[in-house]
Amino acid sequence: MPDPSHPIGVFDSGVGGLSVLRAIQQQLPGESLIYLADQAHVPYGPRPLEEVRQFSEAITRFLLAQKAKLVVVACNTASAAALFHLRQTFPDTPFVGMEPAVKPAAETTRSGVVGVLATPATFQGALYASVVERFAHDVTLLQHTCPGLVAQIEAGRLDAPETRLILEEALLPMLARGIDTVVLGCTHYPFVIPLIQDIVGPEVRVIDPAPAVARQARRLLDTQGILGVPAEGEPVSKTRFLTTGDTVKLMEVLQQLLGVEAEVERLEWLGECLYADQHRGHG
Repeated sequence: MPDPSHPIGVFDSGVGGLSVLRAIQQQLPGESLIYLADQAHVPYGPRPLEEVRQFSEAITRFLLAQKAKLVVVACNTASAAALFHLRQTFPDTPFVGMEPAVKPAAETTRSGVVGVLATPATFQGALYASVVERFAHDVTLLQHTCPGLVAQIEAGRLDAPETRLILEEALLPMLARGIDTVVLGCTHYPFVIPLIQDIVGPEVRVIDPAPAVARQARRLLDTQGILGVPAEGEPVSKTRFLTTGDTVKLMEVLQQLLGVEAEVERLEWLGECLYADQHRGHG
């Protein structure tokens, strides 16, 4: 049985999962967290599902070696490609993944037309197909992959003209067809909610899946009796940040997206395994 003091592991191809991390920090203030960004391979979206599955398994092995008591797959593409495989491979580890919020959108839409923004791999995955089959019978779903948007967000260009253009190309045709709800099927996309809302207007609801993921993490930890409790006088949500990419760039984006200054540790891919870089820290 894991110790309640053990950390929650959270991973994504890049900085998108920070939207989920932020929600977990808000809802579970007693937890320690490890955030792993596989920026050597970002974006996952265009990659073959089998390759994403291999990355996800190796990252999970690394997080479990760090004593993670629960793993949050804070990436829609990795959830679509690997969540079922991870649960089979690590049956003693609780996982929380990303599922496009088609169900709440279908339940609350008034116009019956819902826009879904996600990566190609998410749209191709069985997880998305299952959600659509179960919950979207009476709803028209309009889909767009927003090519280039993940790269803009990774670079911190949240309100750049190019970012707006990508979103307008996706959203304006959807608006013309009557959407009243937008589902964000990629964890990067909540960081451009202000821009999305500016384009679609106040009458269109934008669904951020991150709070629901944090609630599910809390439920699983509570059920297993391993929910962390904040110790008196201790800082809340102690978080380690790790990347397989550029530590300095991630530090800059952490400041921009979360408003935090934090050291970032470097990891190296050697074959299909992850190892801590000997030159750990700021470079």
